[in-house]
Amino acid sequence: MPMNRLARTVAAVALTTLLALVSGCGGSDSGTAAAGAESTTLEKVTYLTSFGNFGRDAYAWVAKDKGFFKEAGFDVEIKPGQGTGGVIAAVVSGQAQFGPIDLTGGLLQMGGGQAKDFVAVAAIQQRTMAAIATTEGKGIAAPKDLEGKRLADTPGSVVRNLFPTYARLAGMDAGKVTWVNGDAQTLMGTLASGSVDGIGQFVVGKPTVEAVTKKKAVLLPYSDVIPDLYGNVLITSTKTAEQKPETVKRFTTALLKGLEYSLANSKEAAEILKRNVDATNPAAAAAELDLMAAYVAPGGSGSAIGTLDSGRVAKSIAILQDAGALPQGMTPEQIIDFDLVPKA
Repeated sequence: MPMNRLARTVAAVALTTLLALVSGCGGSDSGTAAAGAESTTLEKVTYLTSFGNFGRDAYAWVAKDKGFFKEAGFDVEIKPGQGTGGVIAAVVSGQAQFGPIDLTGGLLQMGGGQAKDFVAVAAIQQRTMAAIATTEGKGIAAPKDLEGKRLADTPGSVVRNLFPTYARLAGMDAGKVTWVNGDAQTLMGTLASGSVDGIGQFVVGKPTVEAVTKKKAVLLPYSDVIPDLYGNVLITSTKTAEQKPETVKRFTTALLKGLEYSLANSKEAAEILKRNVDATNPAAAAAELDLMAAYVAPGGSGSAIGTLDSGRVAKSIAILQDAGALPQGMTPEQIIDFDLVPKA
């Protein structure tokens, strides 16, 4: 009997010590959240996609489906974004904690005074994918052909906000183009109906444009006229970046893991998107991811996905300043928290 009591006492002490150690591992932003621990309470996060729920944004759904978010300590709700302006507003107001925006669009909004209190923490695409999309038969083959045409896009889209700079550098008159408001999920239908001549779109949207319109797509990529601009970057609020840096790093790592997996397994990623978004065309979604792969890969050999180079961003700012689109004095550090960006 004494031996049994001793054994029970030792076991009780060991259990108490174990529980104390476990309880001491949670509840702070020290980066010690036990990945995958069943007893750990997951942090609820709202994430906005960049623009609707197309294949180009499937990587967020993959990160959720594959458990990458959960392993990092997050319970993530994914909602469709409405372009750069909409995502910035939602993140700054606290309606969402993270979302991707076009870096150039973010610069234009910040420089123009329309937005503040957000920072970029990782690159999604190393080159801008902004473009004007149309279909054959519209008489549009070059930027100059857009004069006299009617285009649609969301008001906060980088394609629309960057258009005056694109037009100026392409040698066309932006004042001769009529813009109408559209919604992320209905833009392609608007083009298919013939009510507009073109829409703001990313170059990877080509397969989806063709699937919706049943016509051959024609794209005018902004990168043909404005080189060196980054594409989408992941943003969070300045407050979150300052108060929860380790949370930001863990979320970024999980999201980029989903991005890398999606590009390597585009068909599976498209099927995951389809399971979560009924309107998904899996073939078009996979094709978007395949096209996007070249824009995600860093330029330096062996560089990690998600890196941002201060020199390149400064060059982008200079290009926009020379075009009269940004005020003088802006710096990369105003829009990017380089302490949180993945290292090359």
